[in-house]
Amino acid sequence: MTDSDTRATGGPGALPPEAFVPATPAAVPTGAAAVRAAAGAVTATVVVVVPVFLLGGLSVLIARDLRFSVAGLGILVSVYFAVCALCSVPTGYLVERYGAQRTTRAGIVLAAVSLLLIAVAARSYGSLLAILALAGAANALAQLGSNLSLTRSVPPHRMGLSFGVKQAAIPISTLLAGIAVPAIGLTLGWRWAFGLAAAMSLAALLVVPPERGHVRRSGPAQRSSRTRALVVVGVAGMLASGTANALGAFLVSAAVDKGIAEGTAGLVLAAGSALGIVGRVGAGWLADRRTGGHLLVVTAMLALGSGGLALLAAPGIVPMLIGTLAGFGLGWAWPGLLNFAVVRLEPSAPAAATSITQTGVYAGGAAGPLAFGTLVHATSYPTAWLSAAAIMVVSAGLMLLGRRMLLAPRPS
Repeated sequence: MTDSDTRATGGPGALPPEAFVPATPAAVPTGAAAVRAAAGAVTATVVVVVPVFLLGGLSVLIARDLRFSVAGLGILVSVYFAVCALCSVPTGYLVERYGAQRTTRAGIVLAAVSLLLIAVAARSYGSLLAILALAGAANALAQLGSNLSLTRSVPPHRMGLSFGVKQAAIPISTLLAGIAVPAIGLTLGWRWAFGLAAAMSLAALLVVPPERGHVRRSGPAQRSSRTRALVVVGVAGMLASGTANALGAFLVSAAVDKGIAEGTAGLVLAAGSALGIVGRVGAGWLADRRTGGHLLVVTAMLALGSGGLALLAAPGIVPMLIGTLAGFGLGWAWPGLLNFAVVRLEPSAPAAATSITQTGVYAGGAAGPLAFGTLVHATSYPTAWLSAAAIMVVSAGLMLLGRRMLLAPRPS
């Protein structure tokens, strides 16, 4: 243990803040209830992020029908994540007050409605923009509801794995989006892909676990005691998620711009997403075998992932494949580990605490694709990928700074 760890926790032998184990209001289950909580969190997360990543995977086909450019795609993705960011902190209050089950189910229903609306009512760019805003609100509700459910229902020694599995739902959605390009988009049409996703989404309501030991809060939302440090971590997450979300949203169109066939580009996206799933689950599994240092691991993943983004600027399919695998497997595999560190830091109000860092992550999802699309429109894809790689390096530095602030001794 380092000296800074000792100062932060009050004495020799104490665990660093990142290693604190949450105390729950009821006995923590170790069997079926924990498994159901994890399954519910993964399913809900997949459902609420499918709209934006399905849009990214099918963007070439949708843009032809609704007539928008690469910059227009960036605006669509940005609006989605901007709504997520605006709703995050208020939603953290709602989740702490009304519980995980109600808010998670509300998010699933809103996501299914948005998918159905895209399939049948998105007849113009403006209507698609409005529907994605609704989908953004659904994301905020279900994500924070799932965080609370996991914190209350999963044993501490499996918490890292559970958050890794939950956040693996993001690349699962991009994997499905990549498969949907050749399987549905190029055969039945992109509207059928959204319609089928809407129908399947409602089944997720059956997987959401019942509330466990929730005490409704009627007063002000509980706040984190380390807000300033969490804001710095959130800014780091903003920069990192901005670049990583651009990877998911623009990879297919960037590959097509290189002359790669649409079906092949979709499969490259699917391959990267598959490795992203492994990376998130593996990072969580390894976290349960450490007593701390989780944010250091996040920092290393961002630094290495930036190399993958830089490779995307090189010509040819081989650098694109390697860059995609590194970008997803490292540069976009850290969110579960970040959430895990935050809920262990603030066990009494996990939804409220993660809402602070999630605001940054969502803000990056809003600003990143918009900036990326604008940069591509003004310059080229290689320039945009190199810029994204540099920004991810900066995010790694800020993540390290945020960790140092978290480990600094607080005034008594």
